[in-house]
Amino acid sequence: MDVACGSRALASWRTRACEDLFGEVIEIGFGTGRNIAFYPSTVRTVAAVEPSLESIRIARPRMATTKVKIVHVGLDGQSLDLEDERCDGALCTFTLCTVPDPNLVLREVSRVLRPGATLHFLEHGIAPASSVERWQWRLDPIQRRVAGGCRLTRDPVTMIEQAGFDVDVLDQRYAPGPKPWAYFTLGRATKR
Repeated sequence: MDVACGSRALASWRTRACEDLFGEVIEIGFGTGRNIAFYPSTVRTVAAVEPSLESIRIARPRMATTKVKIVHVGLDGQSLDLEDERCDGALCTFTLCTVPDPNLVLREVSRVLRPGATLHFLEHGIAPASSVERWQWRLDPIQRRVAGGCRLTRDPVTMIEQAGFDVDVLDQRYAPGPKPWAYFTLGRATKR
């Protein structure tokens, strides 16, 4: 996953996902730290939520390259050990496809964000073209088994809106690559 999610083709997407983050940020699905290079200088602290301790181990050299204080705060985004309204922003990249209960994760993110704070997201998911969508549904059971629970058929925008966010910025399109895996959603949503 580190290699697949670390391609140069994703750099511009990650840059845009991280734009305008500041202060204390919670990052759900921190992974191997692929977003570290894209944090703006205005980010002071990142509260990293990542269930894989192996991913955190792989991230350590990347963590050593930044002035941003990165603290591993938990394994499970469904239950965050953070105070209400603590964070200035949230970042979530290629995570909502995998977490067992994305609605619970998003409600927890909302709980720890200050009023008016933003969730920055970059996800892949269900495509608008019916021919691609059919393939996504066919491939989804295999994808879940070989990619750590990742699903091709989730709709990130609907999930984010249902969790109490207003989507303010949205860019949805196919990235280069096989279409069942390459329908990307990049955006920013404000906590209601």
